[in-house]
Amino acid sequence: MRPANNGSVFFPSGKRALALAVGLLAVGLLASAQQPQRRNGEFTLVRDVDLVVLHTTVVDRGGRLVTDLEAQNFAIFENDIKQKLSVFRREDVPITVGLVLDNSASMTEKREEMRAGALAFVELANPSDEFFVVNFNSDYYLDLESGDFTNDMDVLQAALLKTKTRGGTAFYDALRASLKHIHRGSRQKKILLVITDGVDHLSYSTYEAMLLDAQQSETALYLVGLPCTEEKRDCRRARRILRKLADVTGGMAYFPISLDQVQTLCRQIAHDIRNQYILAYYPSNSDRDGSFRRVRVKVDAPKRYKKVVARHRPGYYASSDQNGAH
Repeated sequence: MRPANNGSVFFPSGKRALALAVGLLAVGLLASAQQPQRRNGEFTLVRDVDLVVLHTTVVDRGGRLVTDLEAQNFAIFENDIKQKLSVFRREDVPITVGLVLDNSASMTEKREEMRAGALAFVELANPSDEFFVVNFNSDYYLDLESGDFTNDMDVLQAALLKTKTRGGTAFYDALRASLKHIHRGSRQKKILLVITDGVDHLSYSTYEAMLLDAQQSETALYLVGLPCTEEKRDCRRARRILRKLADVTGGMAYFPISLDQVQTLCRQIAHDIRNQYILAYYPSNSDRDGSFRRVRVKVDAPKRYKKVVARHRPGYYASSDQNGAH
């Protein structure tokens, strides 16, 4: 990366961006799950390449969070084979968070609501969270004066106010760069909050490459799809892409009808990720073949809940003997 003229860190686009992004696949594969420990009374996870960690949200039929379940209420299946639950926690663990914000010209009339939504999310942060901010248009910028990550609210506000909307949209490139950067963070749990209309005109990256990076990153994507003013066909495709990104990472995609809903949705996202279960297991299939393993969490909730749904990443890539990664 090189500094931009405005003091931001500039992620180069074009062929240089692709060269930087090539390493992302390895980064995603090298991100390993972790074992539980307590340090100074706080629950943490230490590296263990074999443990599969699932940050799981449980909601009822009305979309309300279900936060009072016990370990016996959960069953985990990998490729339809039941696994032994090794870790069960209900704690608000520190998170590495990337705020990825669309600053293209199409966002001009939406900029203030987008910034307010990001700030509303940050206001509900854990003091031990670490943040970075990526503003993107035709290019993409790491907008922190204080370095790669911060939990200083004043620094975050300055970063969110820094740029003006202009130019086209290189969404795919910006997302791939953000997924790469988040693995420099120190927290096991990783989240990207993305606010955009999802339409991409200028990326060198393909949709397929972006989707694969997201699937391999072990980062949950929460996406707020702002009202789209582009061609209807482009808007429909953008919605499908945002939903798919959420599906493959265990996050969620939201599509506010009006801009005044953005802050409420961002607060809801922050609340949801603060009330997740930590489920982890050692796979019964110990082959290090690099294959994709489908994961399903079944919830046997008490009768007072009519119906519940567990949201989590749908699978993971096993370690490979070639790269020793998870």
